[in-house]
Order: sequence, then C-alpha cells, then structure tokens
Amino acid sequence: MTASVRVTVSPRLLAWARERSGLEIDELAARFPKLSEWERGARTPTLKQLEDFARATHTPVGFLFLSEPPEEQVPIPDYRTIGDTVVRRPSPDLLDTIFACQQRQDWYRDFAQVTREDPVALVGSLTASVPVVEAAEQIRATLRFDPGERGHTWSDALRRLVDHAEELGVLVMVSGVVGANTRRKLDPEEFRGFSLVDRLAPLVFVNGADTKAAQIFTLTHELVHLFLGEAALDDADLRAAPTNPVERWCNQVAAEVLVPLEAIRATLTAEALVADELESLARRFKVSTLVVLRRAHDAGHLSWDEYWTAYRDELTRILEILGERSGTGGNFFNTQPARVSKRFARAVIVSTLEGQTLHRDAFQMLGLKKLSTFDELAGRLGVG
Repeated sequence: MTASVRVTVSPRLLAWARERSGLEIDELAARFPKLSEWERGARTPTLKQLEDFARATHTPVGFLFLSEPPEEQVPIPDYRTIGDTVVRRPSPDLLDTIFACQQRQDWYRDFAQVTREDPVALVGSLTASVPVVEAAEQIRATLRFDPGERGHTWSDALRRLVDHAEELGVLVMVSGVVGANTRRKLDPEEFRGFSLVDRLAPLVFVNGADTKAAQIFTLTHELVHLFLGEAALDDADLRAAPTNPVERWCNQVAAEVLVPLEAIRATLTAEALVADELESLARRFKVSTLVVLRRAHDAGHLSWDEYWTAYRDELTRILEILGERSGTGGNFFNTQPARVSKRFARAVIVSTLEGQTLHRDAFQMLGLKKLSTFDELAGRLGVG
C-alpha cells in the first residue's frame, strides 16, 4: 500500500536535491524515469519513490517536505577559498563526513570521561601571536617529526605523523570516501581536511583521496589548528595567501614545520629550481613538490610570477597522476582503522567487549557489518 501513496512535494525541492548531490539529471533519470515530470510538477512521486530519491541524492527525506530549500551551513569555521573567493555550498559528502566525525568525537569524549583520560596537552597550547619559526619548532618537537624522523617514503612519513599524533591523544581519520561507502568518493578540490577541537577528544580528518605528500601537509596544517585550540575546515592550499590571519598563520607554521626556511636557504643556490632539484627536496622533506615551490618563493628564490607559473604546471602534473589512480585502497583491515582512527577503533572495541557499547552501535561507528569482521579487527588492533 505504501508504494501507491503519492506525495505532494515542491518541484523546486526536487531540483535543489539533485543539484546539491552533484549528480546529472540523466544519471538520476535512469533510476527515476519520471524525474523531469516531477521537477515540472506534471506528476508527483510515490512515497517510496521519494524515499529512494532521497537516498540516491543523499538528502534527508524531511528536507523534501519543506516549502523552501534549506540553507545548509558547515558547522565549523570554513576557511576554504578559491583564490580569494569563498567556496560554493557544501556537498552532501562533505556534510555527512563532518557530521559522522562529530558523532565519533561525542562518543569518544564520553569514553574518555568514563576512563578518566587526561586532557590532551597540545590543544590550545599556542596562540597566533607566537612567531612562526618558534611555533614550528615547538610543534615539530612535540610531534617528533624532524626531517630525519620521517622514514624513507611519503607513506612512512604519513604513518609516523599519524601514529605520533594519536599517541598524544588526537583522533586522526584519513579517508577518501564517505564512511565505508567506496562509491561516495571525496573530492580534494572541495576540501582537504578539517579539525574538531575538544580537550578530551581532539579530532583531525584528512581527505585520503589526495596524494600522500598532500595528506602530510594537510594533517600538519590541521594539527596546527589544534595547537591553536580552534576548529576549522580547510583546503590547505598554497596557491594564494589566505586573507584570514589565523588561516595564514597556520599555513605558514605548517610549511615551516615540514620545510624549515633556513634549510631551504642553505640548500638552494640557483635562482630557479630545476625539476630534479624539486623532486629531490620533496623526497628529502617528505612533502609535495608544491610545498617545495612555495618555500622556494618564501626564501626569495622564485618571484611571485615564477612561483605561480611553476605551481600551475606542477599542479597539472599532480592532478594527472591522481586521475590515473585506480582501486579503492587496499586491504579492509588496513584501511578501515585509518578511516576511523586506530585510537577510536580500539576504544570502541574495548567498550563493546566490556558491555558498555552495543555491537549494533559499534558496527555503525566502525563501518562494519558482521561479528566476524569485528573480531578480526579487534585481533589486528591487539584488543581482546
């Protein structure tokens, strides 16, 4: 009977949901052949069709019964820009990712209170009035991330930075998809990361669809926000100087943490970087070549015009590399703990085994479906 019940819904809301999803009308029309008629008001969907449409467009079904499209706001300070222009409205993928991380943070805060964990000392330990070099030295020492401590590859460096941050009490989540849904890939052009501040459950999310080198810069940038004690959504982009003074300071400190300016000045002798030198420095410091270019400009080795031209060319090359990537990223038991934070996953598993958290809730938070998977993950994380 439910399938035959037709509902009155504003055509404008249907068009808004489709545009918000980023899906093309032809793509949706394959699943909803009457969509164009719904949007013209010539026909109305059944309740089941509307619920299916809401799921397909990742729209809360209640939104579709509103009289006007809602103005969705990012629930944390949004520092993303394209050039000097504030970016477009957030996608469902971005919003769902932030909301999921907020829910995990809320859960972990309660867990930390019950288990009497100490507040995380690094949160709010700096202010933007601290000189950039001094702040970078303190952060680098706290994170144990000097250039000689980064391993042999970018993957080594990222893993060590994540592990050191988590040892200090930070929940670090690195994922290129929404939750565990590999069909909902996150777009690095929309955002690269965000930080959620809390004294007991500070959290950083890094867009894992980016290159490993870019993820290292993003993670460092978001950790700087935690040292400031401020939440933020970022594109962590070096294409321009942010107009917001806090974001500008965080960019400068992150760059200094990864590539100290004095090291660049001592290394570079020519007025312009050659490709081999760019790659060599990127390998040495375990950063992207884009960060090296920016530091070369900061050190006075590239004019702004030279830097901007080189940046555009290098960015094009990197985007082509990203476009050639395939697959969803390896073994589930390696990727899923990184997506939700190993620290968080261990806490959820411990709480569940102690009977404090329902298996149903644990499965939802960890992106699992079966008890056998839960048990296997527990074993691999050394819990149980």
